[in-house]
Amino acid sequence: MIQGERLWQRLMELGEVGKKPSGGVTRLSFTAEERKAKDLVASYMREAGLFVYEDTAGNLIGRKEGANPDAPVVLVGSHLDSVYNGGRFDGPLGVLAGIEVAQAMNEQGVKTHHPIEVVAFTDEEGARFRFGMIGSRAMAGTLPPEALDYRDANGISVAEAMRRTGVDPRRLHEAARKRGTVKAYVELHIEQGRVLEEAGLPVGLVTGIAGLIWVKFTIEGKAEHAGATPMSLRRDPMAAAAQIIAVIEEEARRTGTTVGTVGQLYVFPGGINVIPERVEFVLDLRDLQTEVRDHVWQAVAARTQAIAKERDVRVTTEQLQDMPPVLCSEVVKQAAERACKQLGYPPFWLPSGAAHDGVQLAPLCPIGMIFVRSQDGVSHNPAEWSTKEDCAAGAAVLYHTVWQLAQGE
Repeated sequence: MIQGERLWQRLMELGEVGKKPSGGVTRLSFTAEERKAKDLVASYMREAGLFVYEDTAGNLIGRKEGANPDAPVVLVGSHLDSVYNGGRFDGPLGVLAGIEVAQAMNEQGVKTHHPIEVVAFTDEEGARFRFGMIGSRAMAGTLPPEALDYRDANGISVAEAMRRTGVDPRRLHEAARKRGTVKAYVELHIEQGRVLEEAGLPVGLVTGIAGLIWVKFTIEGKAEHAGATPMSLRRDPMAAAAQIIAVIEEEARRTGTTVGTVGQLYVFPGGINVIPERVEFVLDLRDLQTEVRDHVWQAVAARTQAIAKERDVRVTTEQLQDMPPVLCSEVVKQAAERACKQLGYPPFWLPSGAAHDGVQLAPLCPIGMIFVRSQDGVSHNPAEWSTKEDCAAGAAVLYHTVWQLAQGE
């Protein structure tokens, strides 16, 4: 059935696209590296016997026709873009495993009632514009118009970046699928944590995806000489930022389930001997329960204003994303559970703390996820790794899950 060696070779080959001297991969959306990756994956899709096209949002799609071409499609896939200096498995494993599933079916002459489409979604990570899941939002018909105005570090907007790579922002609405045209969405992904490793299992089944909010903080103070300004007279936004980040950690720890991260921080003007005039950073806050996550955010917001008053700085916040938690569909979960049992793997259930494109597709169709064990739980890092055997095991579970979903009426 699944050819694990073929899947592995494609993973390794794709991992060379955007590879940096550190060994990490950087493939940002609407860049030459992403285009090269899409072209390579499109060649894999054609080798698999799929009809290949891109929709108006730039989502790369390979279609295996069903006995009833008008039946709702079973979607399977993930994304090809990466974070800065990321790994080679996050995203590509789901796309390439989907291609392997379709290719194995074609090689074995397997026919399904429903069409199967393998999709590589545009800009899942959001690393370039600090706003992600553009392709899946477009497919679900929920991409807000203001998203096109977000800009990268060089001041290039999403709309401008799209135009530079042949995507017409005026036609994004054409990528939206109507309800009832998609039977289900299934994604294979590395776990990005250590739960499966601790359990000694190669594959796990996902119960749901944690909800997240991204909030941009802008802290304005007064730029002055670092040596000539006494500590008591300073309006230092960097010191305020440090205090706020400590508050974020404290409030997130308090719940036992919430995670709060600041992974981006910009200091202006950025001189060694200059008290900053302005500091910007982005908070990533997640929890499986919306009310818990929102309570943490409210506590952080209240304490932030107190810090601003104490330090005589101005703090403004802008919410960049708000994605509620999403539970995986019983239909997909049951198919994946049967697939595990058929292959001799114990069904092991766990939540996803990381967000995925399925969050955006949940209003459109039933969604589900399958996890593959991550070595040491490392992800978004050059050391990200899953073994050839575990990747093949996950692809095999995906095969039987997709087959079940695509067979029924």
